[in-house]
Amino acid sequence: MARRYDSRTTIFSPEGRLYQVEYAMEAISHAGTVIGILSKDGIVLAAERQATSNLLEQSIGSEKIYEMNDNVVAGVAGLTADANILINQSRVIAQRYLQRFDSPIPVEHLVRRLCDLKQGYTQFGGLRPFGVSFLCAGWDPTFGFQLYQSDPAGNYSSWKAACIGENYSNAQSILKQEYKDDDSSDAGSNSSNVGSAGTRMTMDDALKLTCVVLSKTIDTAKLTSEKLEFATITLKDDKPYIHIYSSEEIDEVLKKYDSVMKPSED
Repeated sequence: MARRYDSRTTIFSPEGRLYQVEYAMEAISHAGTVIGILSKDGIVLAAERQATSNLLEQSIGSEKIYEMNDNVVAGVAGLTADANILINQSRVIAQRYLQRFDSPIPVEHLVRRLCDLKQGYTQFGGLRPFGVSFLCAGWDPTFGFQLYQSDPAGNYSSWKAACIGENYSNAQSILKQEYKDDDSSDAGSNSSNVGSAGTRMTMDDALKLTCVVLSKTIDTAKLTSEKLEFATITLKDDKPYIHIYSSEEIDEVLKKYDSVMKPSED
């Protein structure tokens, strides 16, 4: 029955489903894991590189984490070629906003514009959905640190901790159990602080939890910098600062939290 309705993105099945969009989401579930964790000091993004061969020359730049603007960084899961198109579009959108309003684009505004583009590719004939999902981490003066997840259908949602890609369901379960949210008594006192993110998590806590989740979801005996990418967005002199980790810095992070990752290797 599905084959009668999956040839075009503009045809609904009798059950009200768009099969091509669902197939795009299925492609993402086989991609490398990407994790985002929000803390009161900033946001941590981590992504799994899926090396196809030892003979492949490692890219100098990042292939899973991209800087979209001075105040927004994104981790991608899915088809890299599709991601490159959307990343370039997002950069153009951000620069046009800066040129017109002389201020950095708000994080949600950029995510919404990006999702509008993705949604358009599910509504017109002759097009296919983008086979890529994003975790967008950013900061703006109005809402502080924010973490958004988007899918090929053009939907987006705000998260305190999220995972996309392979084994995302297991990662989400760990994040739900281990994430340190604000106590109800503290929430009111922190709600007025821009960038506090409404959480008790520090950057160290976020990095530690990221390493724990990666060690339990990535199918490898030992985590190394060759298989991972890390990035953080924090405030420096009251301005957003994006730092994409080098291989040496990733090794230092993994070494620092090696003790909490060892139980997962049993």
